[in-house]
Amino acid sequence: MSVAAAGVPVLESRDARGVVTLTLNRPGSFNALSEEMLDALQAALDRVGGDEAARAVVLAAEGKAFCAGHHLKEMIARPELPYYQGLFARCSRMMLAIQKLPVPVIARVEGLATAAGCQLVAQCDLAVASTEASFAVSGVNLGLFCSTPSVPLLRNIAPKQAMEMLVTGEFISATQARDRGLVNHAVPPEAVDAEIARLVDSILAKPRLALAMGKELFYRQREMGVEAAYQLAAQTMAANMMDGCALEGVAAFTEKRKPNWNPSQE
Repeated sequence: MSVAAAGVPVLESRDARGVVTLTLNRPGSFNALSEEMLDALQAALDRVGGDEAARAVVLAAEGKAFCAGHHLKEMIARPELPYYQGLFARCSRMMLAIQKLPVPVIARVEGLATAAGCQLVAQCDLAVASTEASFAVSGVNLGLFCSTPSVPLLRNIAPKQAMEMLVTGEFISATQARDRGLVNHAVPPEAVDAEIARLVDSILAKPRLALAMGKELFYRQREMGVEAAYQLAAQTMAANMMDGCALEGVAAFTEKRKPNWNPSQE
């Protein structure tokens, strides 16, 4: 599906292999998460979630910024507690939709990723950044602590590094983001697409069901105690072993040949 009409902030494209690219398309507002943007992203993610042909998602952006966070002019126009509660609930629902997708989501980051924009990067399963990108949870500079961005941030990087970013609002570079675990790779701008293609090709070479089961397990067990996590992981692996792709993969390994995964097995 490709949407390019005026007034639509998210462009969707899909290649023949089931790779869906969602592109934030409000460069004039630095792709801020306005209400319109949140709704468009939620709708696009819901479509992907219901599409069994989808194999991976790349979250990209037009312009000089990946995403500058919430749309502040829109926010201050309605200084009402119920409005703010609803807005942040909608944003949280959209972020969780990324986690709940059965396919890996890769952030393609160029330019600034600040506040809820940095949150968006942290929420994705994988992230590739241009070395010219920069990251901050800078709400504190405006007197607004980045509370919701802190949720995935703390689940990506070490606590003291996360706290330093949150209390200072200072920017970190793409290489610092990589070293701290916020992104997987920091590469020159001209190499971003090639690095994403490498990740996508590796993902597409694996059975969809195995990745879907593994992704769900990965996030569920992270919030559990170790004993409960092992119990859930064992159940997941047992169910995964009953899938034809796993049986074929193990058989191929023991027979020293490449697995034959056809579309009906994935």
